Amino acid sequence: MDAKFEKLTFAKRLKTMLKVDFKRMFTMPFVYIMAGVSLIMPILILVMTSFMGGEADPAAGAEAAAMFTNVWQAISSVSGGESAGMAMDLTTMCNMNLMYFLIAVLVCVFVSDDFRSGYAKNLFTVRAKKVDYVFSKSLVCFAGGAIMILAYFIGAMLGGAIAGLPFTMEDFNAGGIVACLFAKIFLVAVFVAIFLTFSVVAKQRTWLSILLSVGVGAFMFMMIPMMTPLNANFIHVIMTLAGGALFAVGLGAVSNVILNKTSLV
Repeated sequence: MDAKFEKLTFAKRLKTMLKVDFKRMFTMPFVYIMAGVSLIMPILILVMTSFMGGEADPAAGAEAAAMFTNVWQAISSVSGGESAGMAMDLTTMCNMNLMYFLIAVLVCVFVSDDFRSGYAKNLFTVRAKKVDYVFSKSLVCFAGGAIMILAYFIGAMLGGAIAGLPFTMEDFNAGGIVACLFAKIFLVAVFVAIFLTFSVVAKQRTWLSILLSVGVGAFMFMMIPMMTPLNANFIHVIMTLAGGALFAVGLGAVSNVILNKTSLV
């Protein structure tokens, strides 16, 4: 009787790779450290800035620093508001948008560990294809980034309550906040695709992948408030979802070419 071998389709290969990558990510202490930092960061920002607030000194001509006047400023700004667009103040710089820089660190460390440990070389030698690796890493890192976004949101709610900041909504509503949160989560896919590309370029050189990722992230920083305002709607959610899918596929293909054309060490 002839032996029959089951054909491994892309879906089956991806499923296997996802199991491995999810297990690798969520058994790494570093992931939980990053999630913890994401939770604690907004608490510290809101509590510390509430203590720093004070009156301006008219004699010295000094103006009071822009402080958080409500909890939601720690999440994002209102489209068309004073803190949106090109305006740069404390509430713009120290809100949830900072998470994309932390997500860069998560992606770069996670991917570079594969090359530094020799796991990637062994993986590609034995059975896996480069395209499976890229898709799996994109999905797993997106999940990790989404968890960090949600951890920050929880921390902001706790920090606002501790600091005694109001939860009042001006020029937006609860629906806008939900849409804003979904938009920020879907935007993670855009940044993960960028960070993954730099990670496969730098491979085991973690410092280089982080430097490149943070540099490009800083260049794109002003785009985030416009794509994910507090008064977001269905259009913002669809745009970030479509953008995340396009970047994941487009830059995923670039990452696949880089892995095929360069050395794995």
